[in-house]
Amino acid sequence: MDNQRKKGSDYEQKAARFLEENGYRILQTNYRCRLGEIDVIAVDGKYLVYVEVKYRKNQEYGLPVEAVDYKKQRIISKVAQHYVMSHHLMDRPMRFDVVSILGEQIEIYKNAFEFIG
Repeated sequence: MDNQRKKGSDYEQKAARFLEENGYRILQTNYRCRLGEIDVIAVDGKYLVYVEVKYRKNQEYGLPVEAVDYKKQRIISKVAQHYVMSHHLMDRPMRFDVVSILGEQIEIYKNAFEFIG
């Protein structure tokens, strides 16, 4: 595992713990299919939540949440749709959150973007 992937994995685990501390129930981390990957899949209340985790050391290149652009949102939406279909969860309302890690500061952006079909 290269350093970037290891660092990403470490921050995803940190984000998953933070989500659990905030009432989320983690179903899966690093869900992959041929369409792409979702960092964390969780349940928050009635919602099936797809979470993208973004880390930045500082704001030099903008806020971490700003890195989840339209292209990334489209990929996450397609992977979420694949997950829902393959796990027979079509009746569950879904939401897309972003966990932003800036240095040591962690924030959850609930409903950060809408499903892109």
